[in-house]
Amino acid sequence: MKDTILVPTDFSEVCNNAFNHACDLAKNLGVKVVALHVITKETKNYLDDQHLDNKGLEKRLSDYVNGKKAEFEVETEYVLKEGSIFDEIANVSKELNSVFIVLGTHGKVGFQRLTGSYALKVINSTKIPSIIVQKKPIKASSYKNIVFPVKSFSENLQKVRYAIDIAKNFDATIHLVPKYDNDKYAKSKLLGDINHIQQMLTEENVDYCKTLPDEGAGNFSKQVIDYAVTNDADLIVIITSSNSALPMFDSADEQIIFNTSQIPVMCVNPARVKKIASFGGNWPGM
Repeated sequence: MKDTILVPTDFSEVCNNAFNHACDLAKNLGVKVVALHVITKETKNYLDDQHLDNKGLEKRLSDYVNGKKAEFEVETEYVLKEGSIFDEIANVSKELNSVFIVLGTHGKVGFQRLTGSYALKVINSTKIPSIIVQKKPIKASSYKNIVFPVKSFSENLQKVRYAIDIAKNFDATIHLVPKYDNDKYAKSKLLGDINHIQQMLTEENVDYCKTLPDEGAGNFSKQVIDYAVTNDADLIVIITSSNSALPMFDSADEQIIFNTSQIPVMCVNPARVKKIASFGGNWPGM
């Protein structure tokens, strides 16, 4: 099966925006968009309230994706599963060879009205990079400015490959935003990573710019978000903090993911990514 973008949906406004976002991406990347609904206890309660059964839900899904196919002129399908949303998102994304999962979220607490799941748990449940979107509508120009925070002791070089691939597909500019660190070794490593990243971007003919770290500023997440807003960013790419084999989120990650400016955020789980699938081939595992 050709590569896909997977969008979990419960038909809410924010999930609809996520599907629109995925369709816009799919038009540029030449992939299919698949809507996934996982039947849970909450779904069954909803069906009872609406006097529907599984066939009624399946028809609603079919009508929904067909409408998006006509609206965006992209290939769309749907998948209806029953079970744990975390398990099914991970399983289906693997089965469909998904390049991204696009999640619509209302914020830190709730992400789907019917499933009651949490966005952070969904991100952690799969190896596939997740793009978090909120209610803010997509731009017609799609990804043109990508903000790339660079922190010490994070797997910076792993996420830059995703950023490069997206930038090349959308003819975007990558904005490097480094975090100042007082530790001498950490600062040295950060400068080394930045130089390496700049070299990679130059070799790939990707436009980029670099900001100077604000040594007096305390909240790096706020710096990143403020910079993204000022520079009309379309996407922020972060890598989750890794702890052993499990991806984790610190407060800085969460502040960026659920930013009140509602800028889409791509989350990459370093500990779980063995092979990074580009839109034109495969990168070696890291």
